[in-house]
Amino acid sequence: MGGTLLDKVERQTRLAGHNRVAMLLFRLGDEQLFGINVFKVREVLRRPPLEHMPGQHALQAGTCDFRGQTIPVIDLAAALGYAPLREVESAHLIVTEFSRSVQGFLVADLQHMVHCEGDSLAAPASTLGFGPRINAVTRVDGALLAVVDVEHVLASIDATPAELSERMRRVTTDQSSNSRRILVADDSQIARRQVVAVLKQMNIECEVAKDGREALERLLELADAKPGESIELVVSDIEMPRLDGYALTRAIRETPSLRHLKVLLHSSLSGIFNEAMVKEVKADRFVAKFQPDVLAQAVLDLLPQSAAKLDG
Repeated sequence: MGGTLLDKVERQTRLAGHNRVAMLLFRLGDEQLFGINVFKVREVLRRPPLEHMPGQHALQAGTCDFRGQTIPVIDLAAALGYAPLREVESAHLIVTEFSRSVQGFLVADLQHMVHCEGDSLAAPASTLGFGPRINAVTRVDGALLAVVDVEHVLASIDATPAELSERMRRVTTDQSSNSRRILVADDSQIARRQVVAVLKQMNIECEVAKDGREALERLLELADAKPGESIELVVSDIEMPRLDGYALTRAIRETPSLRHLKVLLHSSLSGIFNEAMVKEVKADRFVAKFQPDVLAQAVLDLLPQSAAKLDG
């Protein structure tokens, strides 16, 4: 299935920007369906031999060789409360790329790909009992599909500190950032916290939205805000329920009262396709997650009257 899947990825990712996403479906031990954005998937294969590493995290099943590269393998079933799959020979490995890193996830029962409309995806109600590692749900042929917040899973294993370097702190101290306000849109709780933490170190106030629709509604509410309360920059994830980052950017550019806003797309998705889409929807910048100094410099570059550059 791996080769067939990879052959389809380029075509499926063309759905981006039209508020549609292709999901790879799988199960973890019962009938519940889970999904991951197919654009983040590099390959799918049977569980390879795994090597146990001393001191490895409890959710890590070990490491394996993937095309000459040693990658960590995470037991996604264990991460979501199911019986571990590290010893199950029939398990599959989904190899993914997030934020410039490659890792594998063990799943129990690989299914197929489906197309999901962005506005059909919604944040899960707490009563569903999924917890913070599921950031959206929808229905596929009547069955409930839970979309895994992979960033949350990865952060629980190896969290990236949201700390600016001393050099960048000096740069941001020189900026007149008082009363600056930025809207941060991201469906991942972990990602929102990371971005807000960076912006707070820059003395920048934040409005927070959990998806693109909520972000757009809030921007429209603040469109006529008085100086000091208006939004000057939008930092948005790309993959979000209800309205994705590309569609949000399109909406901002097509709305007279908002089109002046700078838009920085900040995503774990990467590659040439993203760069082309950033230009197509007329976003101002794309920054891959999560590099605090790079994010901070991009914010300084895009905020009005911010011209400081990080030397060296």
